[in-house]
Amino acid sequence: MVGIREHRFPFLPKVGDWNRFSRNTGGTLVEKCCHFFNLMRHVVQDEPVRVYASGAMDVNHLEERYDGKQPDIIDNAYVVVDFAGGARAMLDLCMFAEQTRHQTEIAVTGAAGKVEVAQPEGVVWIGERELPTHSAARRDPSRLRSIEVPVDETAMAVGSHHGATYYEHVAFQQAVRDGTPSEVSLHDGLMAVAIGEAGERSVVEGRPVEISEVLGE
Repeated sequence: MVGIREHRFPFLPKVGDWNRFSRNTGGTLVEKCCHFFNLMRHVVQDEPVRVYASGAMDVNHLEERYDGKQPDIIDNAYVVVDFAGGARAMLDLCMFAEQTRHQTEIAVTGAAGKVEVAQPEGVVWIGERELPTHSAARRDPSRLRSIEVPVDETAMAVGSHHGATYYEHVAFQQAVRDGTPSEVSLHDGLMAVAIGEAGERSVVEGRPVEISEVLGE
């Protein structure tokens, strides 16, 4: 099980507020959340087969109008992704929750235990289960430990997203100039967007959406 929660601030103003309409972005689950869907695939090391989603536009941009039209991008959703091998992942998104302790929380749970991390806290918690377990198993604080992951000040100074934006551009530049393989493949990008598109369809149509439908297979 992979659980990702992002509770954050609404979309910031962009050039012409182009991101207020799904026709321009593919919808919030594509434009904003494709990175998390890519992370799910990276963690699970498997391909998605089905997406269930429930979401709505409940709070943000309700009073905005552009050429007389109201924005239509959702600002909250639950998205469940089924993977081919049986793993499941869920995104809990809320974009009117800027007053929160952690903007992002990630938990990966399996039979051997649980690993969780929160941002901006920067602490990884590891809880190991005592195997084999039985019905009388209880929480044991001695089997829970934490690892602090300090953020490199150099990385923080060179760009947004803890320096990731800068290093992404550096890696892309090297791939173009030196002909080295890119760290993220075209297939990775395709599948991240496909999950988001399936989620958007699921919200609108109120049903599970197969990834094969999105890919036209």
